[in-house]
Amino acid sequence: MLNNKIPPVIVVLFFAGIMALIAHYSIIDFTAFITYLALSFLAIGSVLCIAGVLSFKLAKTTVNPSKLEQASKLITSGIYRLSRNPMYVGLAFILVGWGIWLSSLWALLCVAGFIAYLTFFQIMPEERALTKLFGKEYITYKAKVRRWL
Repeated sequence: MLNNKIPPVIVVLFFAGIMALIAHYSIIDFTAFITYLALSFLAIGSVLCIAGVLSFKLAKTTVNPSKLEQASKLITSGIYRLSRNPMYVGLAFILVGWGIWLSSLWALLCVAGFIAYLTFFQIMPEERALTKLFGKEYITYKAKVRRWL
């Protein structure tokens, strides 16, 4: 159903690796504040991911983005009132935290690449699949809640 065969977790690991490479060659000296800032982004990202997964588990529907046809319910409450893709937002926050931890402004630019990649190769195909699966209910939800934040 989806065009993309690469799981989002693998995509985030790929971009994290590129960020580490960039950081290795472009280190900027930051203060200890950076550690706390990085950990804050990592914590927020983790909470968003966990909240998204828990919403799916509580609704007893699939969390697996490559098996959308198994979705039994459209989740529109909880964290899904703020974002249609809180788990992906969480992964982006984790990458921002990683980029800050690496102390590389250049590595942080990879987050934009991650967002663009997921938008075009994961989220947009998911949206087409969810529109087919849930019809007007999903279209109405899409009109009310933003894709990212």
